Amino acid sequence: MRFIPFNLAKEPNIVVDGSPNEQTLLTLSHWPRSGTPAELKADTSAEIAFRYLDTPSLHVACDAVTNNHFDQDGLVGLFVVIDPVTASQHRELLIDVASAGDFGVFGAREAARINFAISSFADPETSPFPKDVFEQSYPRMAAELYVRMLDLLPRLIAEPVSFKSLWEDEDAALSESETMVEKGSIAIDEHPELDLAVVRLPERRTENRIHRFAFSERSDCHPLAIYNATPRTRILLVRGQHVEFQYRYESWVQLVSRKPPARVDLAGLAEELNLLEGGAQWVFDGVDQITPRLHLDGKQESAIPVDVIRRRLEHHLRTGPPAWDPFDS
Repeated sequence: MRFIPFNLAKEPNIVVDGSPNEQTLLTLSHWPRSGTPAELKADTSAEIAFRYLDTPSLHVACDAVTNNHFDQDGLVGLFVVIDPVTASQHRELLIDVASAGDFGVFGAREAARINFAISSFADPETSPFPKDVFEQSYPRMAAELYVRMLDLLPRLIAEPVSFKSLWEDEDAALSESETMVEKGSIAIDEHPELDLAVVRLPERRTENRIHRFAFSERSDCHPLAIYNATPRTRILLVRGQHVEFQYRYESWVQLVSRKPPARVDLAGLAEELNLLEGGAQWVFDGVDQITPRLHLDGKQESAIPVDVIRRRLEHHLRTGPPAWDPFDS
């Protein structure tokens, strides 16, 4: 099998971790309504690709595989189809890397570090790749990143320590956040009946450069420390009067190991909060976004008591109708 850029995929192909195009014969993806065969479904697209290897009866006659965006799960899934021998030797680790990239959940620290290294390669601020890689249109950039990273991945999974300069800073930031969770300075209060975790953060600290989905951001608490500590897919972050809610990625895809409660549209809650808030607007990104947030736009801290926000959120989560269904009918 060989990789071809998605925007140039004019021949029969397999799509891994995405949606099919006109020439796609088979989709191996946990994306919403992807049409992946039921026998192959799994939490990550990487594991779906491994199940495809295990099921010769579902193999299709083509030699091209593609993907329309760059991230860890997509990279691993493509690698599994393109180099099944090497991938099979590292099956558990590769699935763990994909989980760390998509869900922020990992078993082995090695998987988190490989995930960080992949993100660093894809980050124009930290990547060893030439700057002109990142000056192209997104489809071209994603395709070039795949070509380069598919070549590097065997060494990265075999010798992650050789890439320490690309993961050590973020690994240290993760360790610091994990310690804070363990000691309770980051407190996680779970409400299983709502699949909700209320995460109370300490007063603002020094922000670190971290990554989610191969994109960089600044944060004083590494999200993997939180996501690895709670299975709840609805997260309410509280730091003083700074309050933000987020649906995790698990409720956007076709998760197999468990079925998170359906997302509730929180646009109505944003309108309610706006009646109480002054000088800023509450915004909900929309249930169809991969990790949508309910957040305050225009200032950092809300004038509304945190308990009022939390109670109203819990009411909407408890009574609101399902507004997102990623599963194939």
